[in-house]
Amino acid sequence: MTVLTNNYINDSQLFSFEEIGAARNAFLQYELSKQIQLLTVMPIEEAVAIMSQCSVSLVQEWINELELTGHDKRARHFAHQLGFIHSEAEPTRGYLQTSVMEHVKQRIGWIISLALLGIVSGLIISHYEDTLSQLVLLAIYMPVIAAAGGNTGSQAATLVVRALATGEVKKRQWLQVLWKESRVAVCLAFAISVVIVARIMLFSAETSTGGFELELIALAIAVALFIQVTISTTLGGGLPILARAFKLDPAVLVSPVLASVVDISGMWIYFSVVNYFLNIG
Repeated sequence: MTVLTNNYINDSQLFSFEEIGAARNAFLQYELSKQIQLLTVMPIEEAVAIMSQCSVSLVQEWINELELTGHDKRARHFAHQLGFIHSEAEPTRGYLQTSVMEHVKQRIGWIISLALLGIVSGLIISHYEDTLSQLVLLAIYMPVIAAAGGNTGSQAATLVVRALATGEVKKRQWLQVLWKESRVAVCLAFAISVVIVARIMLFSAETSTGGFELELIALAIAVALFIQVTISTTLGGGLPILARAFKLDPAVLVSPVLASVVDISGMWIYFSVVNYFLNIG
């Protein structure tokens, strides 16, 4: 094997127990820095064979060191192959080769839990039933709040997940990601808010305003939308890194969690801001 002969073996070759044992013993003779260097250049199958015969604490130390030295993608491959994480984005047998039931088992826990959490959105809406009854115009723009937050958050999350997968972004760069996404969020939120104000002023003149000035209603909705989009976009950029930090798969986790959080926070922000501006509720 590599640590013994310095010649790479065929990736498809199966290793005997004696080969693995001999390679492990030789590998452990090196200092940690040399071990990490070897792990960055060895074929993954060969490295996994050696690591599978070592203690969990030692393997975790190697994986952590690989992440700290900028080899996040390789560290994730090792962690997945050794069973430390379970990834839908990097399944052992590939997406099409993984059975339907395995896909279901990997996803169903999060989906059911977050579906039940969605009841909170309904409770918030029912709590502000009096507000809606006084001003029907607010109900028209409720879907806009949820959709805008979900769309911008999903965009940010998708971009960061891709950057993590390609190794362009590392976990330790979380502060840079949040700073960048927060600035993008403010720009997007401002643009969307301006469009919504224009939409309300131009096309809602005939809609009942419940005695409130249309300009004030438009301002309240725009402020709520601005807050929602800013928070959702920043959260979308941070969630994938948070998931990766806890050894969870961003591809499976981020979208449903983001959708649930955005729905709940969106309704709460919307009605809180509207009540503050219009003093109703």
